[in-house]
Amino acid sequence: MAETSKRTPRRDRRVLLARIAVVVGATAALEILCQTGVVSRLTIIPPSEMAAWLWHMMLEGDITAPLRQTLTNVAIAFGCAVITGFLFGAGVHALPRLRRTLDPLFASYYAIPIFAFYPLFIVIFGLNDIPLIAIGYLFAVVAMVMNTLNGLDRVPAVLLKVGRMHHLRPFEQLRLIVLPSAVPYIFTGIKLALAYAFIGVLAGEFILSSSGIGYSISYAYDGFDIRTMYALMLLVLLMVVTMNTILHLWESRLMKRREGR
Repeated sequence: MAETSKRTPRRDRRVLLARIAVVVGATAALEILCQTGVVSRLTIIPPSEMAAWLWHMMLEGDITAPLRQTLTNVAIAFGCAVITGFLFGAGVHALPRLRRTLDPLFASYYAIPIFAFYPLFIVIFGLNDIPLIAIGYLFAVVAMVMNTLNGLDRVPAVLLKVGRMHHLRPFEQLRLIVLPSAVPYIFTGIKLALAYAFIGVLAGEFILSSSGIGYSISYAYDGFDIRTMYALMLLVLLMVVTMNTILHLWESRLMKRREGR
C-alpha cells in the first residue's frame, strides 16, 4: 500500500508534465508555422501575437465590461446548474419509478435545440441577461443530474448496510459514506457543467446577443479584425483551462483525503 502511495504522485507528475509538453509543443509548432509563412496570417496569427494583443486589450480596458458580463452569466448558470442538478439527481435516485420515466428523456436531452427557446425566454424574461443564463443553465444542468445519478448508483451497498448497522443518521451516512463514494462522478458532473455553461452562454452571445465576449468575437469576425478575434478566443481558452485545472486540483486533494494519503 505504501509503495502504491509513493508511486501515484510520481505518475500524476508524469501525466502533468506530459500534458504541459503537448501544449507547449503544439503552441511552438503553430508559432513556427505562422512565422515562416507555412500557415497564412489571413488564416491564423502566431500565438505570441495573440497573447501580445490580448495583453494590450486588457491594459486598455477594452474587454473589461464584456468579460465581466460573460463571467457573471457563466457563474450564475454554472452555480444554479450544480446545486439544482445535484439536488434533483439525488431526488430522482431516491424515486426509482420517476427515474425509469425520466431516463429516456435524459438520454436524448442534448438532441434538443435549446437555442430555439431563446425567443420564448425573451418573451418571458425580457431583453436582458436572463435568457442567456437560462440557455447556459439548460446546457449544464442535465450533465450534473446524470453524473449525480451515476455516482449514487456506484455507492457500495455493503457500506450502506454497515452504516445502518451502526445506526448512522441520514446526514452522517451522506457525509461519511455516500458523498465520498460518489465524489469522482459528482466532480465529473461539475467539470462538465462548467464547460456546458461556457458553451451555452458564449454561443448565445455569439449568435443572439449584442454584448459579452461571445458577441465581441462575432463582431471582430464580421469586421475581419483577426487579431482581436484570436486574442479573445485565447482568453476564453485560458479561462476554461484555468477553471478546469482548479477543479481538477480540488478533486485530487479530496481523493487523496478519501484514500488517507
